Formats: sequence, structure tokens, C-alpha cells
Amino acid sequence: MIKKIKRIFYRSIENKEISYKNLKELMKNKTVYLIDVRSNQEYEEGHLDGAINISLYNIEKQIGNYVKNKTDIIILYCSSGGRSREAKRILENLGYEEVYNLKGGIDMVWVR
Repeated sequence: MIKKIKRIFYRSIENKEISYKNLKELMKNKTVYLIDVRSNQEYEEGHLDGAINISLYNIEKQIGNYVKNKTDIIILYCSSGGRSREAKRILENLGYEEVYNLKGGIDMVWVR
């Protein structure tokens, strides 16, 4: 199982994106902070199970309230991936090391 998790990460490491299928597998075996960077209203309209809502505009100020260890795994998502890519850049600039973007955002998950 550890080899499978490593393989998922190594495939994603270059672009730091993860598919929903790989996210679900990862969450079975690892502690993952799943963060929805959409607005509170968008979050209330529907979100992934276990997600924490920290809007893009508050991510820099509020991330430390939820994720204390900068080596913990963080998966970010929004509607289509734009805001979560920006949030990823912000968190990496703050020193967070294991930050990934959910490929295609929640829209791709709901299309299934």
C-alpha cells in the first residue's frame, strides 16, 4: 500500500496536481487537509466530505489555524482549479511543502 501511495505522489509531483480518484485513495491511508478555497456561499451550496472552507482571500491569514505542520499534506480545490492554483502558490511561498491542487476542481468531481 505504501508503494501505491508513493506512486500516486511521484506521478503528481511535477505539476503538483492530484485526481479525485487518487485523492480518495490517499485519504484512506494518510492524514490529508482538504481545503475548499471557494467563497462561504459556494461552500454551503455543496462541498467535498471532510473539506475545510478557507476562501482564497483568507488563506494566508487562516491556514495556520488549521495546518500547524508545514510538511502535512494539503489538497486544495475550487470550482475549476484557478483559485486553488493561486492558493497553492501562496501556501508554497509561506513554506508549506506538500501542497497539491485537485485536478479540474470540484466541477470535474460533480460531472462524474
